[in-house]
Amino acid sequence: MSEKKNYVIDTSVFLTDAECLYKFNENNIFIPLKVLEEIDNHKKRQDSVGGNARRIIRILDELRETGSLQHGVTLGDGLGRLQVMSYECLNEAIFPPDLDVHIPDHIIIATAMAVKSRYPEKQMTVVSRDINMRVICDSVGLPAEDYTSELAAVSSEQLYRGHSEHFVDDEVIDRFYSGDDIYIEDIPDTEVGGIYPNHYFLLRSNISSQKTALTRLIEYHLPLRKIIHDRVPDWNIEPRNKEQTFAIDLLLDPEVKLITLVGTAGSGKTLVSLAAGLQKTIGLRDNQYDRLIVSRPVQPLGKDIGFLPGDLKEKMLPWLMPIQDNLQYLVGDKNALELYMEKGKIELEAITYIRGRSIANSYIVVDEAQNLTKHEVKTIITRVGENTKIILTGDIEQIDNVYVNETSNGLAHAIEKFKDYPLAGHVTFTKGERSALASLATKVL
Repeated sequence: MSEKKNYVIDTSVFLTDAECLYKFNENNIFIPLKVLEEIDNHKKRQDSVGGNARRIIRILDELRETGSLQHGVTLGDGLGRLQVMSYECLNEAIFPPDLDVHIPDHIIIATAMAVKSRYPEKQMTVVSRDINMRVICDSVGLPAEDYTSELAAVSSEQLYRGHSEHFVDDEVIDRFYSGDDIYIEDIPDTEVGGIYPNHYFLLRSNISSQKTALTRLIEYHLPLRKIIHDRVPDWNIEPRNKEQTFAIDLLLDPEVKLITLVGTAGSGKTLVSLAAGLQKTIGLRDNQYDRLIVSRPVQPLGKDIGFLPGDLKEKMLPWLMPIQDNLQYLVGDKNALELYMEKGKIELEAITYIRGRSIANSYIVVDEAQNLTKHEVKTIITRVGENTKIILTGDIEQIDNVYVNETSNGLAHAIEKFKDYPLAGHVTFTKGERSALASLATKVL
């Protein structure tokens, strides 16, 4: 049995995952009192951070009933002990003169030094989501590491892409177009372990690279299928690349209920999603849903401008303006958009108010989903009722939520957790189509 370790947990970890106390196995956990004060400052927030703050406070209150937090309580079978370290322990720490005792992060670091001094025989590590906190810890001789319990994949490069390119014999493509059944076994060098339901293939001839075929695998035992939906007819949306073709095919397929789309700025993921939603709600044909619901997280880029005046609609306007831009482009003008909204065919909703709803007969598009946590994405998807389709779009390289990263955000978790099921599909966009300048900015900035 390995020797128990001591972990000092930073505020950022609790605000990311309130259940983190139970994920350190038999090792001991120490919480600086300053961390509890910082958690208290976040408890009134109406987002996942506030939810985690309130949840960890309740957990600690329940643990308090089993013993003294000051002297330590047992977390359960197979787990270690939890102890809250008061400011008194700072007398045991040799506080580096470069740090300021009045700065909260420095107080937490000093508490970690006190734990290390009190238990010199045990390995001690500071766990923090704050990169700068980890850098400072290392600078003063304290081991520090990130909290990685909630990662969907080891790196963003390992996230499932939803499509792949393969070279095949020329006759395979000819057979495919002639209507013969082509199975995944007919594609060389294809590892079934990396192929999932609703995976798309670009088959390219070994003889002529210009000779290609776009195909879709519904399930392993079924032959590859041709692309059925290759455009959004009533809104004149034609795909500009193969990824957009794959996405449109999924978006218009009534059998696929959850779709995740990832791509850089200007790749078209939001536009094709909204166009497909309009096609399925107010299009001239195939109206399968009663309404199109569009939402996005309230997460500012840069410094927040503070509270906004007005009613709910006026408050949400700045956050939903990018969505309105796309919708106005599709429907033609602002007056037409407002008419559809007045009729209830198009709804612009705040993520905050989705909790508790049961949404049926709707086409839901959640934009900027990379800023959502795993818990928030779960909350949203579990709101889906009968005959409802939900699309999550985002760019995992542009995250404004400081409590998630490229592999811990809710969109990444949705991609990885649902890839095994025919009910879901995913496409990663690789090319920007907004403009030559936008594509260049993505590469060089």
